[in-house]
Amino acid sequence: MSDVETAVTRAHHEEWARVVAGLTRRFGDLDIAEEAAAEAFAIAVERWPADGVPPHPGAWLTTTANRKAIDRIRRENKRDDKHKEAQMVYDDDPPEPLGAIDDDRLRLIFTCCHPALAMEARVALTLRMVAGLSVPEIARAFLVAESAMGQRITRAKAKIKAARIPYRVPATEDLPARVSGVLAVLYLVFNEGYLATGPDTDPLRHDLTAEAIRLTRLIRALLPDDGEVAGLLALMLLTEARRPARVSAGGELVALAEQDRGAWDTALIAEGHRLVRERLAAAAAGVAPGRYQILAAINAVHTSARDMRDTDWSQVAALYDQLVRLDPSPIIALNRAVAVAEIDGPEVALAAVDRLEDKLAGYHAYHATRADLLRRLGRGQQSRAAYDKAIELAGNTAETAYLTRRRDQLCS
Repeated sequence: MSDVETAVTRAHHEEWARVVAGLTRRFGDLDIAEEAAAEAFAIAVERWPADGVPPHPGAWLTTTANRKAIDRIRRENKRDDKHKEAQMVYDDDPPEPLGAIDDDRLRLIFTCCHPALAMEARVALTLRMVAGLSVPEIARAFLVAESAMGQRITRAKAKIKAARIPYRVPATEDLPARVSGVLAVLYLVFNEGYLATGPDTDPLRHDLTAEAIRLTRLIRALLPDDGEVAGLLALMLLTEARRPARVSAGGELVALAEQDRGAWDTALIAEGHRLVRERLAAAAAGVAPGRYQILAAINAVHTSARDMRDTDWSQVAALYDQLVRLDPSPIIALNRAVAVAEIDGPEVALAAVDRLEDKLAGYHAYHATRADLLRRLGRGQQSRAAYDKAIELAGNTAETAYLTRRRDQLCS
């Protein structure tokens, strides 16, 4: 890409949520905010090649988007409430703080994650408005048609407007009831950055993982005693710590067993381990850990091993056993089978994986796991077929490159 195209892409990654959140605060309408932000980025694509990239792209985009929003409001308000809308448009006084933490993007995510919306709508809307993913990217993540996803997002925005859902961080007493949905959405935003689902994006989206971590830190400041908030933050930190070693210079995903552990971020690992130890102490005192705390503990085991061979797989499997009781999902069962393969061998693990076929037949990681187990059992032809299916379903370019290499290494 040219330098200007790179600058536009970087600005979209770094500034989209900030621009949309600021517009939503000012105009109180998600439709106006999204449309004006999109128009501002379209104008940047048109003008920046000729005029040059502005010194402060975020400020330029915000100003341009504000003007576009004002133009739309002027067009749509030609009768009774024109004066009222004009006052809103030209009111440049800073807003009063709207919550314990005055952060536009945190308020936006609580708006998108209101319990009046179905969970799927919350996730889709947040991925669009906060993470800046396109409708096709979100549709791929949900395995639904693009048109259906577009309608889902439109209906969610309409419901927020009709129900007058406030743009604010909830009051302290309301937070515990609201936070579980927000954490679920932040984890999905993080996962999209950890391994992007779209074939036309960077395989790793550091802007998304960094924003998910930042927002989770803010929620931890609001709820310092919430174990699941601490668990999710630890999980994100321990996962993000491995990012420098996850993609090779040639753009191929690097599996955990092959990663250069010396490249891992030791500061993030230390912080993540500290949070896990705090939650383990709470568990010892009789406070049962939740899903994110157990996942963080599993990642703590992996990041404690100096070499893959040093991994305490029995502890990993025991933690997955604990997690299955909380979340008996097929994906958790699939991940548990990876640990079983290291303890009881690939044949036992393959039997467990094969029992998940009816639930995970459309999931690329299911076929990739089967392919690896079949390879270890010397069943090359079946392994090749499983790799082919995994490659067909995988959208991430780095993962596709890794799976292709592994398939091509099989003996014919």
